[in-house]
Amino acid sequence: MTVRFGLLGAGRIGKVHAKAVTSNPQAKLVAVADAFEQAAKDLSAAHGCEIRTIEAIEKASDIDAVIICTPTDTHADLIERFARAGKAIFCEKPIDLDVKRVEECLAVVRETGATLMVGFNRRFDPHFAAVRKAIDDGAIGDVEMVTITSRDPGAPPAEYISRSGGIFRDMTIHDFDMARFLLGEDPVAVTAHASVLVDKKIGQLGDYDSVSVILSTASGKQCVISNSRRATYGYDQRIEVHGSKGMAQAENQRPVSIEIANGSGYTRPPLHDFFMTRYTEAYANEIAAFINAIATGVKASPSGEDGLIALALADAAVRSVKEGKTITV
Repeated sequence: MTVRFGLLGAGRIGKVHAKAVTSNPQAKLVAVADAFEQAAKDLSAAHGCEIRTIEAIEKASDIDAVIICTPTDTHADLIERFARAGKAIFCEKPIDLDVKRVEECLAVVRETGATLMVGFNRRFDPHFAAVRKAIDDGAIGDVEMVTITSRDPGAPPAEYISRSGGIFRDMTIHDFDMARFLLGEDPVAVTAHASVLVDKKIGQLGDYDSVSVILSTASGKQCVISNSRRATYGYDQRIEVHGSKGMAQAENQRPVSIEIANGSGYTRPPLHDFFMTRYTEAYANEIAAFINAIATGVKASPSGEDGLIALALADAAVRSVKEGKTITV
């Protein structure tokens, strides 16, 4: 079975997904739509697909599924449109910045029986997935504590910050999903602290650039998340899971994994410079999982409900910072 795709949005993440689709032998990128004509032309030329409007993709009989990479405030409306059009839907996180709007959107998905998968790509990173497998295999016993470090090389532009929904809903939301993935339980309490240490302009926009979060579950498991919009040494992505019988961790990845030793000491190449190179395999595996869900009829995962829970945790983190206390979820 070949799944025929329409891509909505030809920006940075759209290009990443276009590469993942065109690299998969079970997929075909049929068309792209973007409000910016040149962006659509560039992606079309790179991958040999047509340029169509969203309306045309919605009505097209030669498209089975769509990938939504448009601005966040369009996601929920587009999910509903394509669910009613009978298309399978892959949507970048978050579905919306408002929990109630997400709940309304998911009601339409359930009503139409549409396949919906939300883009929490880090579950599909082979290194992080190997840690989850070690947990499932019993290699470290019962999970007790999780540590997640996620730091960007640099802050995004002010225009992005103003539309992102804030660091907790834009950046930490990935780590909230990863925490659930590794803990195996849903957090019931969120304690967050946030500062502006990287760029004063971020604070002037009402956001933060340096945050720490502690999550706890009903059974007492804990997860500590550390986020920063600045890491001068590269894209810092690490996880550690401590269990009753041991520990599993996934260290930072490099484009070239070598170490040189000489009279000056030990040196290694720099880290990946951002998500587009660090998570190349994860994006490819993610699209493969989406295709498998379409082909087999199994429930797509991460699901819309996973997206809803991660957003609720992000909202709780925002409240925790503003109110200076632990928030019960």
